[in-house]
Amino acid sequence: MSAREEILRRIERVSPTRPAAQVAASYDRIDRGYLRRHHEDGILDLFAERVADYRATVLRATASEVAAVVAERLAARPGAYGIPSGLPPEWTPATGAALVRDPSVDSLDGLAGAVTGCAAAIAETGTIVLDHGAGQGPRALSLVPDYHLIVVRADQVAADVPEALERLDPNRPLTFVSGPSATSDIELSRVEGVHGPRTLEVLVLQ
Repeated sequence: MSAREEILRRIERVSPTRPAAQVAASYDRIDRGYLRRHHEDGILDLFAERVADYRATVLRATASEVAAVVAERLAARPGAYGIPSGLPPEWTPATGAALVRDPSVDSLDGLAGAVTGCAAAIAETGTIVLDHGAGQGPRALSLVPDYHLIVVRADQVAADVPEALERLDPNRPLTFVSGPSATSDIELSRVEGVHGPRTLEVLVLQ
């Protein structure tokens, strides 16, 4: 028996897996009488404001402008960029940068950055959620390169957390991004880029 199997066996002994029907029934009994939306208007403006509060750069573009904006941002940092399968091709045709589709884990550290989409975004908290489906790539692609450009469509921005969670599949590996990677754990001195990209840019498609 492997160490993993032994750990799972012990967990199962302490907290046995419940039947799916029982889990669903427990979930249905949760009281959801809380306020679900704190905002009705200006959702995109609020999202942009909150993202900027995290020291991320917020860009805006229409569908016809996205390729030019992406090309401009990548030109500012020479090098190759990782992009995932499923990234809309109309986002990158104008860039002169080398694009590496589905880069290997070993090559991620040598990239200038990554360009991905997202699964959802939350205006109230300025958070972007990746479920690592089509157009987003594996979690390592969003964490290892020092620069990350995330394209967020206007229809992906939810007003608040409950609304965003309803759009997500809890069975997928979810990554919540609230600004560039930063920590103040070491002597209360802010350090960026410790466990994720040092520079985060968010392009909102209106």
